[in-house]
Amino acid sequence: MHIPDGFLTANVYLPAWLVSAAFVWWFLKRLTKTLRERAVPLMGVLAAFIFAAQMLTFPVAAGTSGHLLGGALAAILLGPYAGSIIITLVLVVQALVFLDGGISTLGANILNMALLGTFITYFIYVGLRKMMGKNRVIPAAVISAWLSVVLASSLCGVELALSGVSPLRVVLPAMAGVHSLIGIGEAVITASVLKFLLKVKPELVYGKTQNE
Repeated sequence: MHIPDGFLTANVYLPAWLVSAAFVWWFLKRLTKTLRERAVPLMGVLAAFIFAAQMLTFPVAAGTSGHLLGGALAAILLGPYAGSIIITLVLVVQALVFLDGGISTLGANILNMALLGTFITYFIYVGLRKMMGKNRVIPAAVISAWLSVVLASSLCGVELALSGVSPLRVVLPAMAGVHSLIGIGEAVITASVLKFLLKVKPELVYGKTQNE
């Protein structure tokens, strides 16, 4: 899902950069007002965990593989602003140090995975919890984690289509189809981590000890 340089045209990656920069600035501004002091170490630990987890891949189908996105997990544990910043930092380090994703396309990757795959996904999770009941953390997390991958990959497909890489009717089903399988792995990992934390340290889950 990490788009490398050369895949997006300027009319796609420049607006993506502007939108992502504006939202990251807003996330940071909100974070300074809402971040709990005890959450700072958890941000570092979670960022390191997601970064390392993204390096590990699991087989999907037809020779393809997937890895953890981590956006839903980050947002559920630390809230939408901190979660989005964590994924943004991971994407920046991957692009600058490991050349995983391009520099020109970094704005699009942040838009796909930090904004849609993390920030927007958090509010899907909150909505699901309200519909299912506030104690239904795991089912809500499973659905939102799966959706985070499918939605982010779908937006990626739209960006590729707008750049002329492939027709939308081809690239969108291809991206969404493969990532719907990858999303299952995302959901399993997210649910496993949350289930463990809810048993040993439930206060680490954002919203469990404060208003959502």
